[in-house]
Amino acid sequence: MNTQLLNEKDIQQAAAILRDGGLVGIPTETVYGLGANGLNPQAVARIFQAKGRPQDNPLILHIPSIDHLDRYCKGIPLTAYRLAERFWPGPLTMILARRDVVPDVVTAGLDTVGMRCPAHALCRAILRDADVPVAAPSGNTSGRPSPTSAAHMWEDMDGKIDAIVDGGPCAVGVESTIVDLSCDSPRLLRPGGVTLEQLEAVLGDVEVDPAVTRLMGAGEKPRAPGMKYRHYAPKAPVTVVAGEPSKSAGYILDHAAPEDGIICFDEFVPLFTKRHEMRPVMNLGPSADKAEQARHIFDALRSFDHTAVKAIWAQCPDAAGIGLAIANRLNKAAGFHIIEV
Repeated sequence: MNTQLLNEKDIQQAAAILRDGGLVGIPTETVYGLGANGLNPQAVARIFQAKGRPQDNPLILHIPSIDHLDRYCKGIPLTAYRLAERFWPGPLTMILARRDVVPDVVTAGLDTVGMRCPAHALCRAILRDADVPVAAPSGNTSGRPSPTSAAHMWEDMDGKIDAIVDGGPCAVGVESTIVDLSCDSPRLLRPGGVTLEQLEAVLGDVEVDPAVTRLMGAGEKPRAPGMKYRHYAPKAPVTVVAGEPSKSAGYILDHAAPEDGIICFDEFVPLFTKRHEMRPVMNLGPSADKAEQARHIFDALRSFDHTAVKAIWAQCPDAAGIGLAIANRLNKAAGFHIIEV
């Protein structure tokens, strides 16, 4: 298959491919998504084939505005409209009861569906022109770090899908927050660009699903993407070191082999390169700037696939704010191999 590279001038072409059952890489503010017509089961099935994605991993439907929500969901609670008013368009996915029009292949057979209205203007323009909900997981080979640029997506999907729309680098850098509103009380299923603290400011108490901080068991069924399987992982194994930044940097310096890859906060790059000048080091961003860290995390993880490193060590921020999402992605990349110092 010849994968086309499109841009902001090709909105109608991208929308037509989606309507006709094709696969398109679409930019969002979080990561690039691998989109298909969410009402076309055959098109959605091609997403799983292109990614090598497990069939029990549900997908998110993307819509251009809140007035599309009741086309695909029923029994929508007031809390959903409160969250949409505050955070849509934006990096928030809500789990709601689905209408019958949504195919089982999108929801992995669940009676709920994840809904999101992205903030990326080009993405919304494509969604409006297509006039179908677009099912779109992250546009990477399943298990690999998510793509935050068209070039990342091209690495994984060239020759597998119809087109990729280049909308520039992603502004947030980690996937959307997923909150389940179909249960008795709101539950955070995946941390992301909308923080737990921001959700609590609107909803009050929000439960945090155990899968945010541990691996799901083999018999557990995920209610949202990114809950069950090892995700975001480069080829080399990752060890996450959590704790006060100077302590975590010191631990990594004492335990990493000279040829190991390092992901660290900006201020500690000289610490690692001074002792081993040829050591591959990727800076994550300043230790105090979690928004910058979120924009760099997947690029840092991906970069080591172009090197010969046999192991990767990564500093990790604390769980406040978007730090919870960064820690979640690092911990899943490491298979929850975490060292606390």
